[in-house]
Amino acid sequence: MEYDFDEQLKKRISDNIIAVRESIDEAVALSGRTKGSVTLIGVTKVFPVEYAEAAALSGLSNLGENRVQELVPKVERFSALDIDANWHLIGTLQKNKVKYIIGKTSLIHSVNSIELAEEISKRSASNNVTSNILLQANVSGEESKHGFAPHELKPAIDKIIDMPSIKICGLMTMAPIETYEGQAREVFAKTRVIYEDLKEYTGLESWKVLSMGMSQDYKSAIYEGATHIRIGTAIFGDRSQYKPV
Repeated sequence: MEYDFDEQLKKRISDNIIAVRESIDEAVALSGRTKGSVTLIGVTKVFPVEYAEAAALSGLSNLGENRVQELVPKVERFSALDIDANWHLIGTLQKNKVKYIIGKTSLIHSVNSIELAEEISKRSASNNVTSNILLQANVSGEESKHGFAPHELKPAIDKIIDMPSIKICGLMTMAPIETYEGQAREVFAKTRVIYEDLKEYTGLESWKVLSMGMSQDYKSAIYEGATHIRIGTAIFGDRSQYKPV
């Protein structure tokens, strides 16, 4: 389905962004953190590019995509229109698609294997760029989720930390769909402990990002120290009417 960009769309998305930012500020204040300490990433997965444009023109400078085949054309469209944005790849990244996104991302959130890190390093070096990455941690232990188990993170870091042309910036995790109240927060709390331990272990100045929390659980993520939250539905609405690319 194609949509013509219009002011009504921009206003709706702008109003949603304002509401989400107010909610973020409230959660930040309740958790005793500094205002502005949480980066909001608007996830435009399956939405037409006009939605991303509306968000950027409403002041949302960080945008996320789950799939390479959606991220690349949106980045190219923004470039053609001279619209600035920081693009985040937050979904599962296959090794054979790394070559398409090198130099196009502000941050790759979903590095879930040493082999993937090696490919990002190799492609980044050949393109004379440095790629910022997060290690995906599977703290919930769900088989359906990708990522390093907690005990695998230090050995992985030992191998990745010296790879050329990549910079490890922290962790990303996903909470399970709650089967009981507070389940997501438990996962976020465990991830925060792991994140702080690894911050000390690595000694990296770049270790500053803890990416966790989506539309249904971002407040819990903020309470537990998330620096970046990934919000789609609360900003852009119901995506069920759209089909993945």
